[in-house]
Amino acid sequence: MTQTALIVIDMQNAFLHPDGENGYEAAAQVIGPVKRLIATARTHDRLIVHTLDRHRPGVPDFEQPKLPVHGIEGTKDAAYYDGFGPQPGSPREIEIVKRRYSAFFATELGILLHEHRIGRVVICGVKTNNCVRATSQDAFAWGFEVVVPREATNSNRPHLAAASLEDIDRYMGRVVALDDALTMLAGGT
Repeated sequence: MTQTALIVIDMQNAFLHPDGENGYEAAAQVIGPVKRLIATARTHDRLIVHTLDRHRPGVPDFEQPKLPVHGIEGTKDAAYYDGFGPQPGSPREIEIVKRRYSAFFATELGILLHEHRIGRVVICGVKTNNCVRATSQDAFAWGFEVVVPREATNSNRPHLAAASLEDIDRYMGRVVALDDALTMLAGGT
């Protein structure tokens, strides 16, 4: 049976808090579905990777010509949104801090998943057309079966989110209904 892990992308104040620096109204729609995925992964002892988009204070970052300064270490925006993040004391929940869109780029994520004999990754969170898509593409390149639950990701650019989901489904993996992803995390195919 394929071992499945859950990768939770950037469920932090910057995107989800009403005053978040990169917040958008539709982001709140993913909170419930992502919490359901996490709860199911916990119940079935799945590896859960929580990612954060964090940057160093006072250090220019390559993303800044395209994006404003954001996710600065130690700020409210860089912290997990209430109810998210690794469960304290759980060895099956890991935090990956990233400085680019993909959770795989310049992090230990690929090695970590291979060491845990993971074959399939369920990827959820924000934003579909940036970090979810980039992480999906790199997961595919690392040789993982990629699954993205449609209801557990979105963007402030719906047309780009739709195009990204189409690309993921066509070239990198599968875009599925939330219930199908929950079944996979519970041990089904």
